[in-house]
Amino acid sequence: MTTTALKTEEITLNMGPQHPSTHGVIRFILKTDGEIVHECIPDVGYLHRAIEKISEKMEWQGFIPYTDRVDYLAAMNCNWAYSLAVERLAGIEVPRRAELIRIIVGELGRITSHLIGNGALSLDIGAATPFTHNIRDREMVNDLFERICGARLTFSFVRPGGVAYDTPPGWIEDVEEFCDYFEPRIEQFDQLITFNKIFTQRLAGVAAIDTETAIDYGLVGPNLRGSGFRFDLRRDEPYGLYPEFDFEVPVGQGQIGKLGDCWDRFWVRQLEMRESLKIVRQACKKIRGETSSHTAKVKKILKPPKGEVYVRSENPRGEMGLYLVSDGTANSVRTRIRTGSFSAMGIFPKVAKGLMVADLIAVIASLDIVAPEIDR
Repeated sequence: MTTTALKTEEITLNMGPQHPSTHGVIRFILKTDGEIVHECIPDVGYLHRAIEKISEKMEWQGFIPYTDRVDYLAAMNCNWAYSLAVERLAGIEVPRRAELIRIIVGELGRITSHLIGNGALSLDIGAATPFTHNIRDREMVNDLFERICGARLTFSFVRPGGVAYDTPPGWIEDVEEFCDYFEPRIEQFDQLITFNKIFTQRLAGVAAIDTETAIDYGLVGPNLRGSGFRFDLRRDEPYGLYPEFDFEVPVGQGQIGKLGDCWDRFWVRQLEMRESLKIVRQACKKIRGETSSHTAKVKKILKPPKGEVYVRSENPRGEMGLYLVSDGTANSVRTRIRTGSFSAMGIFPKVAKGLMVADLIAVIASLDIVAPEIDR
């Protein structure tokens, strides 16, 4: 009796650039044996807008609207990161009231970003209802943002020297009311999906990244903390008024599957929303009675002295670094932007090998990739 060995053929597949699960125009070149991924090569550049070169042709303040587009899910935080760099370069001192407003809108921006990130993760693996819950709560924050700056997605609100507008009457009280509303909604979301058996089985133990590997590959933010490394720029290299605030830095612990797996990255974001609420509440208390201005006096045409600066801040997707070079004129000589999504792209070839194609979709969502952060 003779037997014939089963022969399989390796197939090259394109996931993206037009694919709903790649979270933007990103292409992943997959080499698969059936449903098993043998190789995954990210191919970026489909959204390249030369935004760093645009900065070098714009006046310093004129580049603020472009920072909204670096990460359209966290525009407030991107405004803030760029403003920090310009302020350090130009020696601008920000009034205390402006710093408190920045913290409020920055942490609300972190909440909305994590709502979309975790909601999209559940949607990508087949759970549609949790995403609608998160969209509902994000819209409430967008209502607050619209009242303070007139926009709901790209804000151009945080600017060198402070913020564009002071808080309107009753706005702080409405922010506190949102915090009271939203805190039990996080618990509700956890009951709905976080510990759901199907959900945890899809994520637990998948694409586990240990602490050493996460550091070696340059992961940042929740992706790094999901692997158990407790590092947060707000605490470890604080900027603004963060040293005055009491909050925890959540890390993954492998409580459902393995340390640093897809579920841990998801769970860290859930915990971070709770910590952001704590920070917002503290800022709302501190801002009452604060009589300083919402902005410093900054020249309309800013000309920082010659020099260079690198500033990094803790954005929702992790470290956002701005490198700026000034020659003393009204625009940047050199601008470079480092983002969390770009940092995460390098680890895909390592973690994807041996996964099912369906699991790769969960990995992309768990790393919270946003295409504009990659293609600059």
